[in-house]
Amino acid sequence: MEIIEKVRSLKEYRGKLIGSVGFVPTMGYLHEGHMSLVRRARAENLSVFVSIFVNPTQFGPSEDFASYPRDAERDLAMLQKEKVNVVFMPTAEEIYPDGCNSWVEVSGITDRLEGKARPGHFKGVTTVVAKLFNIVEPDKAYFGQKDAQQLAVIRKMVNDLNMNLEIIPVPTAREPDGLAMSSRNVRLNPEERKAAVVLSQALNLARGQWESGQRDASQMRDAMSALIKKEPLASIDYVSVADTQTLAELDMINRTALVSLAVKIGKTRLIDNIVLGE
Repeated sequence: MEIIEKVRSLKEYRGKLIGSVGFVPTMGYLHEGHMSLVRRARAENLSVFVSIFVNPTQFGPSEDFASYPRDAERDLAMLQKEKVNVVFMPTAEEIYPDGCNSWVEVSGITDRLEGKARPGHFKGVTTVVAKLFNIVEPDKAYFGQKDAQQLAVIRKMVNDLNMNLEIIPVPTAREPDGLAMSSRNVRLNPEERKAAVVLSQALNLARGQWESGQRDASQMRDAMSALIKKEPLASIDYVSVADTQTLAELDMINRTALVSLAVKIGKTRLIDNIVLGE
């Protein structure tokens, strides 16, 4: 397994390869969810590249960039076990050198949900992902469905800009009690960890309502919100039932719908989602 820190070195290595390259971009502090992406990439490509880069431009001024969990030694051991070919671990200065003042921004679907709650977040995401795609030149890139809006935004960027790669979505990895795996889960104390299951419980409630014939999106949002509010440690950021393509809120569920939510458990903000009608 090669560990590369410089853009030039990565591009030189990439230029010598033949066969397909699968790419998994991450911010590190890897968990089983990341490993599911890596294994999918390993199964479908001759070479697998993984990036570990905590991207400063996608964090707002009041967000947790400095405290975002990091453990490079552990991450590398996990990737070695999965027979990853290259791990790209650049510094912020390598990705954003002095004078770097170009941005990639997707309009429309970034105005809602995470984009509304975290202004500027997706501008940082799309810029760094576009840069990583240009550096790695993958044939396929793998993203988890837990970050559903991010997946939709990146797909739109790739399509709009005619990027020559395929985006592969991978189902959300979950703990046995239903909590979506996330690097931020490590911040939950034992009491908060028990409370965090309320996110998946609310999504399961929505799924059960839909399967029973509920099509009124407003009533579904209200029911989910009422369930979450019963948990004292939970504070709702948003509960959404939206069109899967535009992310516009639905009045009636008459097509596939993304049911998503962002909830603070204590001081830790968690997100999760399901799709109805697939």
